[in-house]
Amino acid sequence: MDYLMKKIFLKLFLIPILSTSIFANNIKDYTKNSEVQEFINELVESYKFEKEKLAKLFSKVKTQEKVLKYYFPTKEIKTNEDLRKLKKTRYGTWDDYEERFIGDERAKSGALFMKKHKKELLKAYKKYGVQPEYITAIIGIESQYGKHTGAYPVFDTLTTLAFEKNSRNKFFKSELKEFLLHTKRNDFNPREIKGSYAGATGMVQFMPSNLKKVAVDFNNDGKVDLNNEADAIGSVANYFYISGWDKKIPVATRVSYQGKRFEKFQTGFKYKYERIELVGIKPRSKNFHYPNKVHLVRLDRIKYDELWYGTKNFYVIGTYNRSTYYAMAVYQLAKKIKSEYKKLI
Repeated sequence: MDYLMKKIFLKLFLIPILSTSIFANNIKDYTKNSEVQEFINELVESYKFEKEKLAKLFSKVKTQEKVLKYYFPTKEIKTNEDLRKLKKTRYGTWDDYEERFIGDERAKSGALFMKKHKKELLKAYKKYGVQPEYITAIIGIESQYGKHTGAYPVFDTLTTLAFEKNSRNKFFKSELKEFLLHTKRNDFNPREIKGSYAGATGMVQFMPSNLKKVAVDFNNDGKVDLNNEADAIGSVANYFYISGWDKKIPVATRVSYQGKRFEKFQTGFKYKYERIELVGIKPRSKNFHYPNKVHLVRLDRIKYDELWYGTKNFYVIGTYNRSTYYAMAVYQLAKKIKSEYKKLI
């Protein structure tokens, strides 16, 4: 075989075979796993699934090896300095986080979303008492108002995380069960749903365990579809309502302290203080009226630390994503969205 023919042979025959082989190695038959067999039997016996359909589903799983790297033990957080280093590793400084999530374009898009879905947002406010700008801010940060809802196949991702060794197998096995129950209740094809590397889905990126608890059919079409704007709006509002949101109280306020870096008190959601305890710290605004205990929220900027009081409502936002940076981004984006919305009306 001459050189030219060899090249043609490789291109036409060997490369496709090689590609097929690589692809095939990514497909795994999980029905041979005894733990999966037990899982299938539980679904059949307790929740009336059809065994044949589940066997077919689990016989061809595209293992998502890329997601496993996110779920191994991390260093224990003991001090403010440990927390500062972890935040820098995960998020960068607050300057970085702010630029990524609270930009003008995201606020303007949020205002347009509020205008387009004014009816649904008002309905949610009347029913659940959650202000439209906060619902919108969550959707804006989670998926850029539905533009980015995740590219990972949720069934394959959760199966991988449930049955391949990692630090949270038990958690993801439970999430996989809830995901399959959700698809059964709503007559969805499990293979067609995409989401995050953790299995979160829709415009609001709910984990499956939250779907039955708080997701709602807000447009009354008989299905809970978090890629539908109305259902997404109602579900965020219901989540906040169940978590204890109170429309009558503030969310946060910036406070002053001496120095450029703050180390005097522990910060974050784990700690709450009577304001009288916080000597040398006071709100910059005179309009902050909140008599209860507060969280101290430190935002690590490049040259200094910003310090804030966070209220019960700030904590509620934090239950959505256990990060003070996330909760502050939602709060600040909500304020910017409301400001931009006023320009449209």
